[in-house]
This record gives sequence, structure tokens and C-alpha cells, in this order.
Amino acid sequence: MEGGKVLVRLNKYLSMCGVASRRKADQLILEGRVKVNGLVVKELGWKIDPEKDTVEVDGKVVKPPRFMYIALYKPCCYLTALGKSKDGKRTIEELLKDVPVRVYPAGRLDYNAEGLLILTNDGELANRIMHPRYKLPKTYQVLVKGKVSQKTLEEMKKGAVLEDGFAKPVSVRLIRYEGKNSLLEIVFTEGRKHIVKRFTAHFGHKVLRLKRTAIGPIKLGKLSPGKWRELSKEEVHMLKKAVKMVK
Repeated sequence: MEGGKVLVRLNKYLSMCGVASRRKADQLILEGRVKVNGLVVKELGWKIDPEKDTVEVDGKVVKPPRFMYIALYKPCCYLTALGKSKDGKRTIEELLKDVPVRVYPAGRLDYNAEGLLILTNDGELANRIMHPRYKLPKTYQVLVKGKVSQKTLEEMKKGAVLEDGFAKPVSVRLIRYEGKNSLLEIVFTEGRKHIVKRFTAHFGHKVLRLKRTAIGPIKLGKLSPGKWRELSKEEVHMLKKAVKMVK
């Protein structure tokens, strides 16, 4: 930031516009194919003001797409995929027909799982949501078979060694018993495949129903299955702050 302006490196801006990766953008700059305000720029590391400067590549003005951030309640029995599935299963693409821009899921949910998905065309944010480095907590409501005892709950809190390594939730609590079964809330900061199912199975409790209720500061709330809503500016800021994109 200079003089109150937010400046962006030229190669990053080109990447944001979908022109090329940052490395290939550097090559375009060195080849003299990029202009800023009508002047060729060959200096790597050059910074621009996206609000005021005009950038051209091969004579065509380039601008980043409108970023959109949405929360989707994925119902059970939908694939976290775009396009048609090879085996005829329904995909979340069917639920996004009225979304005005192309967005992509930042993470996934199993076919039989339901709950919150965040979708966006902001590639940097999506990568950070999924990257284990940022330890973004994901909260699940999990109905498991059998009554989970207090002793087992305490053991769950200590973690367990699974076939692909040690797994320890941020928190585990019993919400209530439902007949002979137990409804738990489990929070993990990692997204290894089937981690919640494998974790509870380690303690002898098979998952009967799995619903993700939050990703970091973003809550599923009262969103209905199959419906989506656009995140507010405050929610986007909180999410970016959670993955250290902003302070």
C-alpha cells in the first residue's frame, strides 16, 4: 500500500485476470507484450493500482472477473463436482444454474454427506481454504451408531492413530442421544479423505449421518438443502482473515 492505495504486482494482476500463471506472466512482461496505461512495461516486480491503471496484453485490455463467494447447502447424494458424472449421479452443478458466474468448490463433501460448501472463482482464497497450512476449522454434526460414553468422548479428544497417521480433532462434544444413537459435534482442521467417518469408526461408532455446519467463520445457518446464498462482505473479510489473506 502506497499513499493509501492498494498496489498489486503486475504478474499477480495478470494471474488474477486469468491470462497466465505468475511465472508465465513474467515471460509475457519480458517479451514486451504487456502495457500499462499505453506504455510497454518490461520490469519484473512492477506494481499497478487495479482501480486506476489500464493493463493490456497483446493489445487487449484485461480485467479480473467479478469475484463471487457463495455458501451452498449440499444435500445428501450429490457429488461435489461440476458437469455430469460418468455413472449418472447428481452433481452440485444442478444446484448452481442461477449463479451468474462460474464458481468452483473450495473443498468437498462425500456423496452421502450433506452441509456447507463454499464456492468461489477467487482461486487464491479457494487454495487457502483447502491448504492444511492455514488450519481452517470445519465443524460437523455427526450421528453415530450406539451411545458414546463419557469415557469414549475423553479418548476421542486425545486423538487416534488412523491408517494414514495421527488424527486429533479440535473439539468433540455430545449434543444429545437420539434413541440408541449419539449426535456429536466434531471439529477438524484437516481434510483427509473420510477423516470423520474413519475417526469415529476407530472408536466403534459408525457414522449414520454427516452434516458440515461451518467452515471457519462461515456458518450453514438456516440455509435449506439444495439452496445457496452469496456471502456478505463481512463474511468474506472474516474468511480471508482466517486464512491470513488480510489482517
